[in-house]
Amino acid sequence: MLASARSALARAAASAARLWRRSLQARVVLSTVALTALVVALLGVALLRQISDGLVGERVEVALAEAGQSSAEVQKSLSAASTDFDVEAQLSDLAARVVERGRSQGYDVVLIGPLATSPGSTGDGTGPTGGGQRFSPGLDPTSVPPALRRKVESPTGGGDGWTYTELRSGGGATGSDEPTRVPAVVVGSRLVLPADGGTYALYHLFPMGQEEQTLALVRRALLTSGLLLMLLVAGVAFLVARQVVTPVRLARRVAERIASGRLEERMQVRGEDDIARLAGSFNQMAASLQKQIRALEDMSAGQRRFVSDVSHELRTPLTTVRMAADVLHDGRHRFDPVTARSAELLHTELDRFENLLTGLLEISRFDAGAATMHLDRVDLVDVARRVVGSMSLLAEDAGVRLVLLPPDLPCVVEADALRVERVVRNLVGNAIDYARPAIVPDIEVRVAGNDTACALTVRDHGVGLAPGDETRVFNRFWRADPARARTTGGTGLGLAIAREDARLHGGWLEAWGRPGEGAQFRLTLPRRAGEDPVSSPLPLQPEPAPSRAVTR
Repeated sequence: MLASARSALARAAASAARLWRRSLQARVVLSTVALTALVVALLGVALLRQISDGLVGERVEVALAEAGQSSAEVQKSLSAASTDFDVEAQLSDLAARVVERGRSQGYDVVLIGPLATSPGSTGDGTGPTGGGQRFSPGLDPTSVPPALRRKVESPTGGGDGWTYTELRSGGGATGSDEPTRVPAVVVGSRLVLPADGGTYALYHLFPMGQEEQTLALVRRALLTSGLLLMLLVAGVAFLVARQVVTPVRLARRVAERIASGRLEERMQVRGEDDIARLAGSFNQMAASLQKQIRALEDMSAGQRRFVSDVSHELRTPLTTVRMAADVLHDGRHRFDPVTARSAELLHTELDRFENLLTGLLEISRFDAGAATMHLDRVDLVDVARRVVGSMSLLAEDAGVRLVLLPPDLPCVVEADALRVERVVRNLVGNAIDYARPAIVPDIEVRVAGNDTACALTVRDHGVGLAPGDETRVFNRFWRADPARARTTGGTGLGLAIAREDARLHGGWLEAWGRPGEGAQFRLTLPRRAGEDPVSSPLPLQPEPAPSRAVTR
């Protein structure tokens, strides 16, 4: 049960956090309500304190005036008392009159005395008092605080005084039969009976129940009005935020549609306020972007057509020149050394030119969306073996050796065998071109698979890639080493074509590299055509010390 409650609380907190992050309107409303609650709380506390101080201060003033008048009358009555009569009877009669007056005026009375003044007395108002206590019916005499009694009843206490207390009674001035506890003001006075020289303490206890009820009513009113004010502010903030956020949301939807290719989408312009001007500016920007994108698309289409047309048109004269070059190359042994070398260079450059034209034609097919595949069940291990076996002599000429690290099980995918083999040849050839045999002579080719994908990596220890070159390496005609001459290496289209082949299969072709530490390229293909691989079976960043296998 506790775990379910915690889980529900965690989900609610996550939902609230997601709403706070994603909704501008929610942030505006909640922030406004929070600030309003803080201001209302501060104002309410200040107002309640002022009202409380005013009510209590006024009650204290009334209590002091009433107690002073009552004490003066009692002192006058004591001064007029005669020694010919019973003092106790006179005190009882006087106390009864004071209590009755307090009942009519709404306060309670406690009369203590005569106070003991002998050396054996405590003199603190808590010891023997001789005459005892007389108080209003139903009143608890302990309602008089001991500190005030010490002040009033002690010979050295200073006499009169007042303080706040809690009135505990079961009737008295309140007229109730049930025990009550209400705040009160108690005023104490010291009186003297001239007839016998006795000293008495008279306490007037003024309840503040009405003031407490008034403060409770004010607190309820402030709380209710504060809640209503926050609801009103929340509603106003919601409406205001909605007026601002709604156009922003519409602009976001229009921007998403434009980003998806629907360049004709526009915002509706209503009115002449800032939002309307923003919508107009947004539409102008969208129109300008549409115009520029159309121009770029037309330019790109024209460039693609030009490249495709030129490539096709060059095929015919290239075939003728190839035939003449082959004749010259075959008969070069009959030429002088300079002419023979020229025939060899012509044959080599014609090979490069033909490869360049082939690459351009393939790129133009990808750009035009005309590339097709012939799917079949292809084992990446067999493809890797064929490539490693056919390019071993080329690797030996470059001073490096190819190392194949096959998996324990076949890695079969649905793919175009020719395109996959072309990708692997491009990766291995690129590794041979940029290898540094004097440092690490091995180029490792690794194959692995999982439930959804198969992967092949080619690791070299050549010049490596600088930060940021991991994506630029797949650009057309881009090279990691600008100092390398165009007369060496490939055409600069191999990796670009390889990436397009990987995308055509629904896979990835990625690169990792560090300057001086070499590079690693990873090809990831889905096992079944049309599916997206969840993850790659091989890491993109190579291990520090890869294992070795048999050289092919």
